[in-house]
Order: sequence, then C-alpha cells, then structure tokens
Amino acid sequence: MKADKLRVATYNLQKCVGLDLRRRPDRSLVVIGEVEADLVVLQEADKRVPPRPAALPHDMVEAEGWRIADMGHPANSLGWHGNALLMRNGIEVVETGRIELPGLEPRGAIRVDLDTPIGPLRVVGTHLGLIRRFRLMQLVAIRRALEDLPERPTLIAGDFNEWGDARGLQSHLGPYRILSSHPSYPAPRPIAALDRFAIGPGLKATTPRAVLGQPARIASDHLPMWTDLSPA
Repeated sequence: MKADKLRVATYNLQKCVGLDLRRRPDRSLVVIGEVEADLVVLQEADKRVPPRPAALPHDMVEAEGWRIADMGHPANSLGWHGNALLMRNGIEVVETGRIELPGLEPRGAIRVDLDTPIGPLRVVGTHLGLIRRFRLMQLVAIRRALEDLPERPTLIAGDFNEWGDARGLQSHLGPYRILSSHPSYPAPRPIAALDRFAIGPGLKATTPRAVLGQPARIASDHLPMWTDLSPA
C-alpha cells in the first residue's frame, strides 16, 4: 500500500566537526535521527583529503538502521564529492548516477532513482559552489543532465550556498521549483537559507523547516532541513 507522504531531509555535516571543533559522528547521527526522515541527503559526508574516507563511518550509519545508496565510492567514502544518500527500509534503489559540475572547486551531484512508498522518485543531492557564477552554471548542468533521462518525479536537495532569495537561481532550473525555506545557517542563529529543496512536476511538498535545539545547533555550522513530499 502506498503511503501519502515521504519525509526527506538535507544536512551539511561539515565532516561531523561541530562548532566546538570536536569530530563527533555519533552526535551527527543523533541530529539526523531527530528528523525522523525516510531519506536524508548529506553534504560533506566524506573528508576532503584523498582518498576521502567517510567522516560518518559506514558501520555507525548502518547500526542506526540506515542504508547507504552505493555511488561507486572510492575506498571508504560514503558517497561522491561528499554527497551521500541515506534511506530507510521500504525504499529501493533502481539506478544511480553522477553529474559532473563545472567550476573552479571540485564539485559534483549524485542522482538516485528510487521506488518509494509514494511511488517512483528521483533524488539529486548536491553542494553548489561558493562563487555565484559557478552556482548558476552548476544548476544548468544538473537541469541538462536530467533532461537526458526518462521522466520521473524529481527532488533536488542540498547546500545551494545562496545567501539571498532563490529567485536568481530559479531561472536556471527550468521546471524544478525551489521551495521557499526557513534559514539554516549559521546553526546557532540562522539568517541564511543555504540548504534548499527544489521539486519537479508530479510532486508537492510542505514548507521546509529546520531542526532546532541541541545538539543540532552545535553539531555542524548548518542545521538540517526537512520537508514532507507527496504526489501532486
């Protein structure tokens, strides 16, 4: 039987280093658990230095009942370019892919096609660049990559790194509508909605909200954001 909604979260882990400068993957998992999500899109899930081992260890993730989308990661990485997808039981991976993104910094996006309780779903997880010109180019690259694929209800989630409102980004995403969102950065006193969701045709979503309180306000410099998806 299909469910009527699916909870999806996005969270920039900052490699599990909190604002107290302590690397605490166990604390990051506590924050993730508080969202009560079915899917979690992560950024900065791997350490930056090659071979980019996971900042959030596989065994700890799996011990909490999560399954990890296999992105063909090298060595012990959790995902690709720091992007990863965690999912609960009842959600099955159909296909995965990688999207190379332009820019001075090494960036990429992951694409995971899923069968979920609300039906087929495509999730794109990304961490856009710090320079706005490249952020726009990266959104165009994502949109064009999706145009070459069979149609599927699609969610784009991640750290968009955009300090202003999303109108400047929206024109580069075509049919994917960026949701109006609450601030998520910096975690102790959020003023910028850096962490975003965009949905394509066939989906509707609740207004994204942040996880507040402790330990979320210290576990990373970003707060996790969540939304409930349902078929349109």
